[in-house]
Amino acid sequence: MTTATRRFRPSLPATLMTVPAVALMLGLGTWQLQRMGWKAELMERVGERVSAAPVPLPAVLEDPTAWEFRPVTLTGRFLNDKSLLLIARPRQGQAGYEVMTPLQRSDGGGVVLVNRGFVPMDRRDPESRAAGRVEGETSLRGIVRLPQPAGLFQPGNSPGAEVWLRADPLAMAAALGLPAAPPMLAPVIVEALPGQVPGGLPAGIEPRVELPNNHLQYALTWYGLAATLVAVYVLSQRRRADTRTDGPTHDRLPGA
Repeated sequence: MTTATRRFRPSLPATLMTVPAVALMLGLGTWQLQRMGWKAELMERVGERVSAAPVPLPAVLEDPTAWEFRPVTLTGRFLNDKSLLLIARPRQGQAGYEVMTPLQRSDGGGVVLVNRGFVPMDRRDPESRAAGRVEGETSLRGIVRLPQPAGLFQPGNSPGAEVWLRADPLAMAAALGLPAAPPMLAPVIVEALPGQVPGGLPAGIEPRVELPNNHLQYALTWYGLAATLVAVYVLSQRRRADTRTDGPTHDRLPGA
């Protein structure tokens, strides 16, 4: 009589494929944990910047990245006849736009593109929000933002279109016939804070920091995949081994 048992006897091809794959997955999981720590520090620094006291925006920005998310003040004159509309996320269930208006600075610092905030679709016509048309020299407070590159699947801007899909200071300035080279055009956008416009429209923009930190989820996914692959490897490499068990025997007579 024989009994069947299984023993772990891995084959060389399976081992050569599994070990590097598991090592890679563990490395990616560890890298995601490191990214999680980096993102947490970045979010803390950004939070400190946003909550700082506003300072005048320099006429020349040697390092624009050092100014991102910082509160600033600006003084100048809005070029209201050169406003553009940027597609916006719905606000309180309303679809609409964000109004982008160049500001000619009073300190000789050229032009800064200011995002003045949200207007509903039915207030798209400037005449429907005439109270918010600020004439003459004015001062405002805002948050500095860097223009973001287009996403992989995001449609590009069409300079001749009435509504833009993303803020692009260089392309917008060119479409408006404004000088598009620094220092005549600031390489940043200033998002005006709420509560600075007569009549309430455009509504300004609350400080927004969109820095998702999903790296722990990604790390657990990679570690989980590594554990699954190890389990599949171990189970698939358990091979059957037959063990013979001799039971009682009986002598047989010759010729029986």
